[in-house]
Amino acid sequence: MRYTFVTLFSNIIKGYFEDSILFRAIKHGLIDIKYVNPRDYSCNKHKKVDDTSFGGGAGMLMSPQPLHDTLESIKHNNDNTYIIFLLPAGKQFVQNDAKRLARKEHIVFVSGRYEGMDERVIEEFADEVFSIGDYVLTGGELPSLVMCDAISRNIDGVLGNAESLIDESFEEHLLESPSFTKPQKYKEKGVPSEFLKGNHSKIRSLKFALAKCKTSFFRPTRYLAYKAEDRFV
Repeated sequence: MRYTFVTLFSNIIKGYFEDSILFRAIKHGLIDIKYVNPRDYSCNKHKKVDDTSFGGGAGMLMSPQPLHDTLESIKHNNDNTYIIFLLPAGKQFVQNDAKRLARKEHIVFVSGRYEGMDERVIEEFADEVFSIGDYVLTGGELPSLVMCDAISRNIDGVLGNAESLIDESFEEHLLESPSFTKPQKYKEKGVPSEFLKGNHSKIRSLKFALAKCKTSFFRPTRYLAYKAEDRFV
């Protein structure tokens, strides 16, 4: 998988790939990361990439020319590009999107800044538009990094143990069941006894029941979605 981050501030993103799972994925050639700065494509003599908004309003917008030429160049020089804009208007990114997008060859994340970007660029180049939640951030770099991490986990070989994906949260709409490690007793609190007996069938059943309880308590709307889907299976 190849990722290209279109961003004015690549240093915000780079550090995340210097350790842990995604660092190993890069080292083993499973993913490739590149950065492109729209400022490098600006025709303005001062390399300006923003301007005031028609119709008024506070703040500045990213100008169409630098972004347009950036994305046009990326598409011209790369096959099978899939361009994603990170914007509040986008559909909320979920686990099924991560699994689906892991099958792409080259994903381009376009990170907005200031008060947003000229709508005409989005209309011309966006294959999809995503949001990671209903709150305001100072730019699209963090959302693009969140998506990159979630997608990469679903690429073969990125996780050391592929079975790690099986019981993760949001599979079948449910959160992952509570987890425990040694010591067996900590500050007078123990571990469910069934986890200690080695009967894997009973352990799976208990984990499934606990996952439903946890989802119902912490994420009731997601639990209702699970129940609704379960009725039609």
